[in-house]
Amino acid sequence: MRDDNQFRLKCTTSIRNFCCCLMVCMLHIIPVLLSGQSKESKEIEKAFISFRIGTELSLNQEKYLELMDIFNQYKGVVDEITFFTSETHPPLPLNVFKDRMEVLAKRMETARLQGYRSGINILSTIGHHEENLGNSLKGNYTYITDIEGRISKGVYCPNDKNYQHYIRNIYKLMAQAKPDYIWIDDDIRLAGHIPVYLTCFCNNCLNIFEKDFGTKYTRESFKRAVNEGTDKLSLRNAWLQHNRNTVRRLFALIEGEVHAVNPNLPIGFMTGDRFFEGYDFDNWANTLAGKNKVPVLWRPGGGFYQDDTPGLMAGKSHDIGRQVSVLPTNIVSIQSEIENYTYQRLKKSAHITALEAASHIAAGCTGAAFNVLPMNNEPLGQYEPLIAKLHSMRPFYDLMALHLGRKKIEGVSSFWNKNSFSTVNLLDGNWFSGGVDLAGYEIDEIGLPTSYAADKAKVIKLKKRDVVGLSQKEVEGLLSGGVYMDAEALTELNRRGFGELTGFKVVNVINRDRTERLNDHPLNQGYAGTERDNRQAVYKGEAYTLEKTNQKAEVLSGLVDYGKQLVSECTMGIFENKLGGRICVAGYYPWNAVHTQSKSSQMKAVFRWLSKNTLPGYIDSYHKANLWVREPSDGNISLAFTNASFDGARDIKLMLRTDAEIVKVFDMKCQETVLRSSKQDGPYREFIIPFVEPWQMLLVVTQ
Repeated sequence: MRDDNQFRLKCTTSIRNFCCCLMVCMLHIIPVLLSGQSKESKEIEKAFISFRIGTELSLNQEKYLELMDIFNQYKGVVDEITFFTSETHPPLPLNVFKDRMEVLAKRMETARLQGYRSGINILSTIGHHEENLGNSLKGNYTYITDIEGRISKGVYCPNDKNYQHYIRNIYKLMAQAKPDYIWIDDDIRLAGHIPVYLTCFCNNCLNIFEKDFGTKYTRESFKRAVNEGTDKLSLRNAWLQHNRNTVRRLFALIEGEVHAVNPNLPIGFMTGDRFFEGYDFDNWANTLAGKNKVPVLWRPGGGFYQDDTPGLMAGKSHDIGRQVSVLPTNIVSIQSEIENYTYQRLKKSAHITALEAASHIAAGCTGAAFNVLPMNNEPLGQYEPLIAKLHSMRPFYDLMALHLGRKKIEGVSSFWNKNSFSTVNLLDGNWFSGGVDLAGYEIDEIGLPTSYAADKAKVIKLKKRDVVGLSQKEVEGLLSGGVYMDAEALTELNRRGFGELTGFKVVNVINRDRTERLNDHPLNQGYAGTERDNRQAVYKGEAYTLEKTNQKAEVLSGLVDYGKQLVSECTMGIFENKLGGRICVAGYYPWNAVHTQSKSSQMKAVFRWLSKNTLPGYIDSYHKANLWVREPSDGNISLAFTNASFDGARDIKLMLRTDAEIVKVFDMKCQETVLRSSKQDGPYREFIIPFVEPWQMLLVVTQ
């Protein structure tokens, strides 16, 4: 049992509790309303929380009033009430859309009279699925088209001039309904429109590409050129720019129509990972702001619809964190999508729904947009416990937004950039059948700090695909920093002539019966002789034998067979090159299966070494945790982490790169504990957090 003499100070006095309650109350009574916010303001004093309301609840006045009664019973749970335009994904006929705007105008006015901001979420601008086609828009419009000429009958090409007249009409109708804001949903994309994948390769889009880039293609010749051509990388990058331009033109059309009706009406956009569209969020945001620089809203999202596998929640947070990382700093209302599709109440618990919003705030958002209410005629009473849970969590969301805000997230990032999609199957495959395969985030959940801006990360995780699209100068830039890579990336770097900077080469590979064994090295933290077996016969993967190409390179582990015989001196090693870059090459399951005590300890020591002691913090104890640390501001650090386990976590050792000797720790009920550092290790101070319940998050700020 740990000695209690660890300099912990706990907030137990009634005065301290009163102050905490007063602070939370003040966060609620001093709202930041976007409509009254200065265009230059970046201050965030509370979270931005909205609910997205389906047509089953909004078009039926009785159901709508019942919902408003529940919201009013839990006053403060929501600031903004946002109304969907439709319940299915293809665009609506214009007359149906017009009728709905007349109803929603009344609903928004009712919401405003009760103290809420209210706006419209257009579910389908160009469409998203083939469903409900019999009741959806029909006309002389071009369907979105893939490289084989296949179409989706629920989606129209955004470059179709005739269809753009429809878009102008519906956005004008929305603006005339006098919303406080308009949200554009995530159907504005060029990938994933069921039943097709990558689009749009209609004849009109190919003609636009020819006009902008100077080369004429048919679908057949373009497919050959990007898969087999001598300069296919440049052509792929050009098409990504074409996609960026397509979205930008569409947003310029929307912005012009909306702001012609109301020059100060904020427009928001929902995204996911938009690699094929060119990830041009910063420029699209500027387009939506228009010449008056109207505040722009953002709603990053991803897939996590039920809680059967709660660990996937962090995966969605990582998707969201990437999206937020490229947004301009003047975007302050960033409401993560919380979607419990298909809205069946028992599919996702109230606790996980509430924790999910906090996890996404930790990853960079400043609020949440809850799409968790029924889209069908279900009794609303079953959703009241969920609303009550979110109401109880609201003070914590506000506290997180206040302390974390738009500060940059520092730590370890998987490598990616706006052109990452151009390298999909670049060397040996079909561009139209794959997706961006980032270096895994699973290794982060041992307590490493996750970040998303690869160009500013303390350590980069690198795969082979990341390398093939980079210039010589870009590669040298990467290898002058901290890089953790797999053996395939090493081989590609060496093939391109960077062997002098990597320190190792691959000399053998085998796909069976190998186990990693740590050797006697300081970074192995005293675990020499321990082994990690990920069972190649079951979880297929290659085991690589490495060889040093520079005597300054150091070996961390080798391979043994099931007879415990050493068969490879090196499968993992480190090297500091002449540029000052620090390299770690991992040849045995580099992206997963690092959850043993010995391996997780080694990994944290390795990443601290790779960063040259610049990681902002990490969890040094043997716990499963997702950690997000903000860039220090005025000498203070703020962070949040989740105990990502069904076991309670005792005596968590949080290491922070700070001079502060005291931190404040807030749990999800906003209860505060004050802790004093127990020891110092180089530039890091250690803080012992006594206990965290399963699947709970803590907010930590230095004092």
